[in-house]
Amino acid sequence: MKDLTIAVVGATGAVGLEFLRIMEQRHPNLPNLKLLASSRSAGKRMTVGGKELVVEETTDASFQGVDIAFISASSEVSLKYAPIAVAAGAVVIDDGSAFRMEENVPLVVPEVNGADLEWHEGIISIPNCSTTPLVMVAHPLNQANTILRMVADTYQSVSGAGGALIEELRNQSRDHLDGKPGPNPPSNKRVAFNVIPQIDRFQPDGYTFEERKMIQETRKIMHCPGLAISATCVRVPVYVSHSAAVHIEFERPMAPEEARELLDAMPGVKVVDDPDHGIYPMPCDAEGKDDVLVGRLRRDASHPNGLVLWVVADNLRKGAALNSIQIAEELVARRCLKPRGKSGIAGR
Repeated sequence: MKDLTIAVVGATGAVGLEFLRIMEQRHPNLPNLKLLASSRSAGKRMTVGGKELVVEETTDASFQGVDIAFISASSEVSLKYAPIAVAAGAVVIDDGSAFRMEENVPLVVPEVNGADLEWHEGIISIPNCSTTPLVMVAHPLNQANTILRMVADTYQSVSGAGGALIEELRNQSRDHLDGKPGPNPPSNKRVAFNVIPQIDRFQPDGYTFEERKMIQETRKIMHCPGLAISATCVRVPVYVSHSAAVHIEFERPMAPEEARELLDAMPGVKVVDDPDHGIYPMPCDAEGKDDVLVGRLRRDASHPNGLVLWVVADNLRKGAALNSIQIAEELVARRCLKPRGKSGIAGR
């Protein structure tokens, strides 16, 4: 990794900053980093690994000499700059939804489907931050006992929506606790002391775009196009870490003890499950941690072939930045940094 040049588009955002922190931790001998952002952040100075770097404005010329371009920005930014980066010879690891469901773009969680990197054509997508922990726990169970149906209800932190909502939660909470009237937003915009059963826009079928992403991405990553899956995504007043209650129906019964053993053996997953002593995963436990935490494993009282799990993960780390760095590491390990062919997307 130290011999690579990595461009970070969105370097000053929440995920970009986490990407740089994790890079410092995992690769003290840092690669050559190029920090990119919008014109508003250009000129900002940031210290990474003891080196002071200047943030540059992202332009068409930003990707010359770049090996890997990590993009964590809007879909519009990804759609504009990913093809330009690929044309300049870089592999793009995109954090957004712009390319996830394109047939010739791998959607990758390395512990689950790292082999899909071998057929990339220049652009690689990472899943939505609520999808990644779900497939991390579902994958080892599915390998042992085919999953027929999953229902996931998520409780997602405000950092999943970016820095502005983090600040909004902070300000609203402070005003409420101080007894200040403050602005009076509509109830579905109030994040402090509230639970909002909508993330992203609603679709004609009543699901939100966030819920549809979870459904489609899970099927693609797990190579299970016919998997029956439903999701309800909820915003909660937590700064970092997404949680999910997951109900899984298998082809045959599975004992919770067998599931614990399988999950314990899964890289990147940690079983935290001793409810008799009040031990189970919580958002504050996952914050700043790499592992996906799973607990409250029990038989589903409504189905003889069912299990229920409680899953928590840091959405900025494994849900975004860490997964991207692991993809870069896997590309190097598999010696497939250079694409086998030219992405059709890059040419459109």
